[in-house]
Amino acid sequence: MASASTTAPSFQIISSLRYDPDLPKVTSRNVNDSSYPAPADSPYYLLSYHRDRLINAARHFEWDKAIDFLQQDLVSFEKLLDGSISDVQKPWRMRIAVDCNGKGSIEVNPTVAIDPLNLLIPSLHSGIQPTIWKVFVDSQLTTPSGFTTHKTTARDDYTAARVRAGITSPAETSEVLVVNPDGEIMEGSITTPYFRRPIAGDATEPVWVTPPLTSGGNAGTSRRYALTQGFCVEQLVTKADLVDGEECWLSNGVRGFMRGVVVLSR
Repeated sequence: MASASTTAPSFQIISSLRYDPDLPKVTSRNVNDSSYPAPADSPYYLLSYHRDRLINAARHFEWDKAIDFLQQDLVSFEKLLDGSISDVQKPWRMRIAVDCNGKGSIEVNPTVAIDPLNLLIPSLHSGIQPTIWKVFVDSQLTTPSGFTTHKTTARDDYTAARVRAGITSPAETSEVLVVNPDGEIMEGSITTPYFRRPIAGDATEPVWVTPPLTSGGNAGTSRRYALTQGFCVEQLVTKADLVDGEECWLSNGVRGFMRGVVVLSR
């Protein structure tokens, strides 16, 4: 990862989440009290996980003022976000950014309309989706650092990986997997990937697995949700393990869970 001064005003820790007015209806009808993180009636997707993620990043960079700002209660945190929503009837992509001085900002942009069921783990819905994402593998290696294990504005390596994969727009339904120097899949450039794999030493049916954080990727919010609800387990996935045409899942805090297919040759 390109070097970045963690005390520069331009360097921030970030988290992107979805505002969706239909989310509370989906969580109330399709999950029980323990299968979605509180507050389950919030239109902000995985709200508490996003706050936790930012706090963990602030702790990593030893930003005391940012920690103080982020440790406000969830009711106050949600009210802070409410002030940025211009139309409560539409879904929005929100980007929360916090600097070393504890100054927070919120960027709000329109986002694609999706079936809100896709915000739940796949085992809670049919998984029928009209769009299948193409999942490429980066041709170069990325060295893990605090800028990969935490989401920040230092995104040069991810941007470069997307360019190498020919992904030119955030609107494209394509993703590229980032690989560490040991040949292990770290994560996607904007998503967490999940692959169907047998568990080592276990003769039972294959299960969904996601790369462990020791491979260098980010502790994403939808990843935490998937692990907490038992949709997947952690297991090393190497570039050599991937099979051209194999199906996978992808997830992030704005689009929820998306079907994908690995593309190794083109």
